[in-house]
Amino acid sequence: MIEIGIDPVAFLNIRWYGIMIALGVLAAILWTIREVRREHKLSSDTVITVALIGVPAGVIFSRLLHVIDMWDYYSQNLGQIIGGEGLSIYGGIIGGALAIWIYSRFSKLQYGYLADIVAPGLILAQAVGRVGCSINGCCYGIATSLPWGIVYTHPDSYGLPGVATHPVTVYEIIYNLIVFGVLLKLRGRLKPDGSVFLVYLALYAVWRLGSDFLREGTPFLFGLHQAQVIAIIVLAVTIPLLIRRTRWVKAEAKLG
Repeated sequence: MIEIGIDPVAFLNIRWYGIMIALGVLAAILWTIREVRREHKLSSDTVITVALIGVPAGVIFSRLLHVIDMWDYYSQNLGQIIGGEGLSIYGGIIGGALAIWIYSRFSKLQYGYLADIVAPGLILAQAVGRVGCSINGCCYGIATSLPWGIVYTHPDSYGLPGVATHPVTVYEIIYNLIVFGVLLKLRGRLKPDGSVFLVYLALYAVWRLGSDFLREGTPFLFGLHQAQVIAIIVLAVTIPLLIRRTRWVKAEAKLG
Protein backbone atom coordinates (compact mmCIF):
# COMPACT_ATOMS: atom_id res chain seq x y z
CA MET A 1 0.00 0.00 0.00
CA ILE A 2 1.03 3.62 -0.55
CA GLU A 3 1.04 5.84 2.54
CA ILE A 4 0.42 9.59 2.31
CA GLY A 5 1.44 11.41 5.46
CA ILE A 6 1.65 14.93 4.03
CA ASP A 7 0.13 17.62 6.23
CA PRO A 8 -2.86 18.86 4.17
CA VAL A 9 -2.49 22.26 5.86
CA ALA A 10 0.21 24.20 3.99
CA PHE A 11 0.39 27.13 6.44
CA LEU A 12 -1.91 28.88 8.92
CA ASN A 13 -5.33 27.41 8.08
CA ILE A 14 -4.75 27.26 4.33
CA ARG A 15 -4.85 23.77 2.89
CA TRP A 16 -3.03 22.48 -0.16
CA TYR A 17 -6.50 21.80 -1.55
CA GLY A 18 -7.30 25.50 -1.79
CA ILE A 19 -3.85 26.35 -3.11
CA MET A 20 -4.06 23.78 -5.91
CA ILE A 21 -7.56 24.88 -6.89
CA ALA A 22 -6.30 28.48 -7.12
CA LEU A 23 -3.34 27.32 -9.22
CA GLY A 24 -5.69 25.34 -11.45
CA VAL A 25 -7.88 28.38 -12.06
CA LEU A 26 -4.78 30.46 -12.79
CA ALA A 27 -3.53 27.81 -15.21
CA ALA A 28 -6.85 27.87 -17.11
CA ILE A 29 -6.77 31.67 -17.35
CA LEU A 30 -3.15 31.78 -18.51
CA TRP A 31 -3.83 29.00 -21.01
CA THR A 32 -6.74 30.94 -22.47
CA ILE A 33 -4.74 34.18 -22.68
CA ARG A 34 -1.93 32.32 -24.47
CA GLU A 35 -4.32 30.83 -27.00
CA VAL A 36 -6.21 34.02 -27.81
CA ARG A 37 -2.94 35.86 -28.30
CA ARG A 38 -1.78 33.15 -30.67
CA GLU A 39 -4.96 33.29 -32.73
CA HIS A 40 -5.49 37.08 -32.57
CA LYS A 41 -9.30 36.78 -32.42
CA LEU A 42 -9.90 37.92 -28.84
CA SER A 43 -8.05 40.29 -26.55
CA SER A 44 -6.43 39.42 -23.25
CA ASP A 45 -8.69 42.03 -21.64
CA THR A 46 -11.71 40.05 -22.80
CA VAL A 47 -10.33 36.91 -21.16
CA ILE A 48 -9.75 38.76 -17.89
CA THR A 49 -13.30 40.16 -18.00
CA VAL A 50 -14.72 36.69 -18.63
CA ALA A 51 -12.62 35.28 -15.76
CA LEU A 52 -13.89 37.97 -13.39
CA ILE A 53 -17.42 36.88 -14.26
CA GLY A 54 -16.99 33.14 -14.54
CA VAL A 55 -14.74 32.36 -11.57
CA PRO A 56 -16.91 33.93 -8.82
CA ALA A 57 -20.05 32.45 -10.37
CA GLY A 58 -18.36 29.06 -10.53
CA VAL A 59 -17.31 29.21 -6.88
CA ILE A 60 -20.80 30.23 -5.73
CA PHE A 61 -22.57 27.56 -7.76
CA SER A 62 -19.95 25.00 -6.76
CA ARG A 63 -20.65 25.68 -3.10
CA LEU A 64 -24.39 25.61 -3.72
CA LEU A 65 -24.32 22.14 -5.28
CA HIS A 66 -22.12 20.87 -2.45
CA VAL A 67 -24.53 22.19 0.19
CA ILE A 68 -27.48 20.62 -1.64
CA ASP A 69 -25.62 17.31 -1.85
CA MET A 70 -24.81 17.38 1.87
CA TRP A 71 -28.06 18.97 3.04
CA ASP A 72 -28.60 16.43 5.81
CA TYR A 73 -25.47 17.84 7.45
CA TYR A 74 -25.87 21.52 6.60
CA SER A 75 -29.53 21.57 7.66
CA GLN A 76 -28.24 20.87 11.17
CA ASN A 77 -25.28 23.25 10.82
CA LEU A 78 -26.67 26.30 9.04
CA GLY A 79 -23.78 28.49 10.17
CA GLN A 80 -21.39 26.43 8.05
CA ILE A 81 -23.24 26.89 4.75
CA ILE A 82 -21.14 29.92 3.91
CA GLY A 83 -17.63 28.56 3.46
CA GLY A 84 -15.19 27.21 0.93
CA GLU A 85 -14.01 23.81 2.15
CA GLY A 86 -16.68 21.87 0.31
CA LEU A 87 -16.93 22.48 -3.42
CA SER A 88 -18.39 20.64 -6.40
CA ILE A 89 -16.43 20.49 -9.65
CA TYR A 90 -19.64 20.27 -11.63
CA GLY A 91 -20.93 23.34 -9.84
CA GLY A 92 -17.83 25.26 -10.89
CA ILE A 93 -18.16 24.16 -14.52
CA ILE A 94 -21.89 24.78 -14.82
CA GLY A 95 -21.94 28.02 -12.82
CA GLY A 96 -19.01 29.53 -14.69
CA ALA A 97 -20.26 28.44 -18.12
CA LEU A 98 -23.77 29.75 -17.45
CA ALA A 99 -22.57 33.12 -16.17
CA ILE A 100 -20.29 33.63 -19.17
CA TRP A 101 -23.08 32.58 -21.56
CA ILE A 102 -25.40 35.17 -20.01
CA TYR A 103 -22.66 37.77 -20.39
CA SER A 104 -22.25 36.81 -24.06
CA ARG A 105 -25.95 37.58 -24.66
CA PHE A 106 -25.26 41.21 -23.76
CA SER A 107 -21.89 41.57 -25.45
CA LYS A 108 -20.12 40.69 -28.68
CA LEU A 109 -18.39 37.70 -27.11
CA GLN A 110 -18.29 34.63 -29.37
CA TYR A 111 -19.28 32.11 -26.75
CA GLY A 112 -18.73 28.91 -28.74
CA TYR A 113 -15.34 30.04 -29.99
CA LEU A 114 -14.17 30.98 -26.49
CA ALA A 115 -15.57 27.76 -25.01
CA ASP A 116 -13.49 25.68 -27.43
CA ILE A 117 -10.35 27.59 -26.44
CA VAL A 118 -11.07 27.28 -22.72
CA ALA A 119 -11.95 23.55 -22.76
CA PRO A 120 -8.36 22.17 -22.67
CA GLY A 121 -7.47 24.72 -20.00
CA LEU A 122 -10.42 23.63 -17.87
CA ILE A 123 -9.54 19.95 -17.90
CA LEU A 124 -5.93 20.87 -17.14
CA ALA A 125 -7.14 23.00 -14.21
CA GLN A 126 -9.15 20.04 -12.93
CA ALA A 127 -6.04 17.84 -13.04
CA VAL A 128 -4.13 20.42 -10.99
CA GLY A 129 -7.01 20.74 -8.53
CA ARG A 130 -7.15 16.97 -8.02
CA VAL A 131 -3.53 17.09 -6.82
CA GLY A 132 -4.89 19.12 -3.92
CA CYS A 133 -7.62 16.56 -3.33
CA SER A 134 -5.03 13.78 -3.30
CA ILE A 135 -3.09 15.56 -0.55
CA ASN A 136 -6.20 16.63 1.34
CA GLY A 137 -7.63 13.13 1.55
CA CYS A 138 -11.09 14.25 0.45
CA CYS A 139 -12.93 12.56 -2.41
CA TYR A 140 -11.38 9.26 -1.33
CA GLY A 141 -12.31 5.97 -2.92
CA ILE A 142 -13.79 2.79 -1.55
CA ALA A 143 -11.61 0.31 0.32
CA THR A 144 -9.28 -1.81 -1.79
CA SER A 145 -6.62 -4.51 -1.39
CA LEU A 146 -4.82 -3.49 -4.60
CA PRO A 147 -1.10 -2.73 -4.16
CA TRP A 148 -1.60 0.90 -5.20
CA GLY A 149 -4.26 1.57 -2.59
CA ILE A 150 -3.67 4.78 -0.62
CA VAL A 151 -3.59 4.99 3.18
CA TYR A 152 -3.77 8.46 4.72
CA THR A 153 -1.77 8.69 7.92
CA HIS A 154 -1.76 12.39 8.84
CA PRO A 155 -4.28 13.27 11.60
CA ASP A 156 -5.51 16.36 9.71
CA SER A 157 -6.29 14.37 6.58
CA TYR A 158 -9.90 13.88 5.49
CA GLY A 159 -9.09 10.37 4.29
CA LEU A 160 -10.16 7.23 6.12
CA PRO A 161 -7.45 6.65 8.76
CA GLY A 162 -5.67 3.33 8.43
CA VAL A 163 -7.83 2.11 5.52
CA ALA A 164 -6.41 1.51 2.04
CA THR A 165 -8.68 3.10 -0.55
CA HIS A 166 -8.78 3.44 -4.33
CA PRO A 167 -6.75 6.52 -5.37
CA VAL A 168 -9.69 7.83 -7.36
CA THR A 169 -8.29 11.35 -7.52
CA VAL A 170 -5.02 10.02 -8.98
CA TYR A 171 -6.99 8.04 -11.55
CA GLU A 172 -8.76 11.26 -12.47
CA ILE A 173 -5.53 13.22 -12.82
CA ILE A 174 -4.31 10.67 -15.36
CA TYR A 175 -7.64 10.64 -17.20
CA ASN A 176 -7.85 14.44 -17.29
CA LEU A 177 -4.37 14.70 -18.80
CA ILE A 178 -5.37 12.20 -21.49
CA VAL A 179 -8.50 14.24 -22.24
CA PHE A 180 -6.33 17.37 -22.37
CA GLY A 181 -4.32 15.77 -25.18
CA VAL A 182 -7.47 14.66 -27.01
CA LEU A 183 -8.99 18.15 -26.87
CA LEU A 184 -5.79 19.66 -28.24
CA LYS A 185 -5.97 17.29 -31.21
CA LEU A 186 -9.62 18.19 -31.83
CA ARG A 187 -9.13 21.97 -31.78
CA GLY A 188 -9.95 23.32 -35.22
CA ARG A 189 -11.13 19.95 -36.51
CA LEU A 190 -14.73 20.15 -35.30
CA LYS A 191 -17.43 22.58 -36.36
CA PRO A 192 -19.50 24.52 -35.41
CA ASP A 193 -17.79 26.48 -32.65
CA GLY A 194 -18.54 25.01 -29.25
CA SER A 195 -18.16 21.40 -30.40
CA VAL A 196 -14.84 20.83 -28.62
CA PHE A 197 -16.41 22.15 -25.42
CA LEU A 198 -19.26 19.65 -25.85
CA VAL A 199 -16.70 16.85 -26.26
CA TYR A 200 -15.01 18.02 -23.06
CA LEU A 201 -18.31 17.94 -21.18
CA ALA A 202 -19.17 14.49 -22.54
CA LEU A 203 -15.78 12.94 -21.81
CA TYR A 204 -15.75 14.24 -18.26
CA ALA A 205 -19.35 13.09 -17.74
CA VAL A 206 -18.41 9.56 -18.85
CA TRP A 207 -15.60 9.60 -16.30
CA ARG A 208 -17.70 10.82 -13.39
CA LEU A 209 -20.52 8.42 -14.15
CA GLY A 210 -18.16 5.44 -14.03
CA SER A 211 -15.47 6.48 -11.53
CA ASP A 212 -17.91 7.47 -8.79
CA PHE A 213 -18.74 3.79 -8.34
CA LEU A 214 -15.21 3.55 -6.88
CA ARG A 215 -15.68 6.58 -4.65
CA GLU A 216 -17.30 7.00 -1.27
CA GLY A 217 -20.19 9.44 -1.29
CA THR A 218 -23.73 10.25 -0.26
CA PRO A 219 -26.52 8.72 -2.40
CA PHE A 220 -28.37 11.56 -4.10
CA LEU A 221 -30.94 9.96 -6.42
CA PHE A 222 -31.68 6.31 -7.23
CA GLY A 223 -28.60 5.32 -5.24
CA LEU A 224 -26.31 7.41 -7.45
CA HIS A 225 -24.09 10.27 -6.34
CA GLN A 226 -25.02 13.83 -7.27
CA ALA A 227 -22.14 13.98 -9.77
CA GLN A 228 -23.40 10.82 -11.47
CA VAL A 229 -26.90 12.23 -11.83
CA ILE A 230 -25.50 15.44 -13.32
CA ALA A 231 -23.25 13.38 -15.60
CA ILE A 232 -26.26 11.49 -16.98
CA ILE A 233 -28.03 14.81 -17.68
CA VAL A 234 -24.91 16.21 -19.34
CA LEU A 235 -24.59 13.13 -21.56
CA ALA A 236 -28.30 13.29 -22.44
CA VAL A 237 -27.72 16.85 -23.72
CA THR A 238 -24.23 16.69 -25.24
CA ILE A 239 -24.38 13.38 -27.12
CA PRO A 240 -27.47 14.27 -29.23
CA LEU A 241 -25.99 17.73 -29.95
CA LEU A 242 -22.68 16.21 -31.05
CA ILE A 243 -24.45 13.67 -33.28
CA ARG A 244 -26.83 16.20 -34.86
CA ARG A 245 -24.64 19.29 -35.18
CA THR A 246 -20.95 18.46 -35.06
CA ARG A 247 -19.00 17.73 -38.22
CA TRP A 248 -15.36 16.92 -38.89
CA VAL A 249 -13.36 19.35 -41.02
CA LYS A 250 -10.16 18.68 -42.94
CA ALA A 251 -6.82 19.03 -41.22
CA GLU A 252 -5.82 21.95 -43.40
CA ALA A 253 -8.71 23.94 -41.97
CA LYS A 254 -7.30 23.51 -38.48
CA LEU A 255 -7.00 26.71 -36.42
CA GLY A 256 -3.61 28.38 -36.20
